[in-house]
Amino acid sequence: MEIDAGKTIKEIVLQMPASVGVFERLGIDYCCGGDKRLEDACEASGRSLEEVLRSLETAKTETQSETQATDWSRKSLASLMNHIMEKHHTFCRQEASRLEPLLAKVSEVHGAKHPELPRIQALFSGLSKELLMHLVKEEQTLFPYIARMETAVTGGTPFPRPPFGTVQNPVRMMALEHDNAGAALHEMRKLSTDYQLPPDACSSYAALYKSLKSFESDMHQHIHLENNVLFPRAVAMEGSANSAEKRAAN
Repeated sequence: MEIDAGKTIKEIVLQMPASVGVFERLGIDYCCGGDKRLEDACEASGRSLEEVLRSLETAKTETQSETQATDWSRKSLASLMNHIMEKHHTFCRQEASRLEPLLAKVSEVHGAKHPELPRIQALFSGLSKELLMHLVKEEQTLFPYIARMETAVTGGTPFPRPPFGTVQNPVRMMALEHDNAGAALHEMRKLSTDYQLPPDACSSYAALYKSLKSFESDMHQHIHLENNVLFPRAVAMEGSANSAEKRAAN
């Protein structure tokens, strides 16, 4: 694909999955901020457009990991949701459980000299609680309904009536919660000065910051797959099915 600076970040990621690694490394928001044009996103992140374009061109020819190479816009919604739950929901739960006590330990030992640590701890604790509730809502309500929609469309059976009026309602709520999670992650990175270790950092401190960076990276990929791939496709599927029903009724 030709990399056009006028394209949105979301368009580039959907057409070129390998760009995720570039945007993650350069600190360019490709999940909640995916609707920004590339040139505007570069300006917002303090990166030169030329640097980003060079990195994207290089990424086109590099070996990609399985996750990066998979074009989820062409897979079934059921397989995409299974991937999200098995990879990202599982990782989120495991790391939230592991990181909370580690954060408490590091904050207790180093918090007096590094007051950003208790603030990061409070942010992560709030984020963790919200995310765990968010995952349940997706797994128990939204994802099963999207799966029923897809089954109806592919099988030619009557379209299921949503208990929430339209799939756009829970999608809108999930996207809003994603924005809140993104804001918390951004604030944690800002407080830690991009997770830069101080000279007196112990091994637990180093392990904590490394894990928080990994948590942030996984959340970015998680939110991207939902905001930019799953949700738009589900909304479009519902719209097409409703239009078909109206035509058939007439």
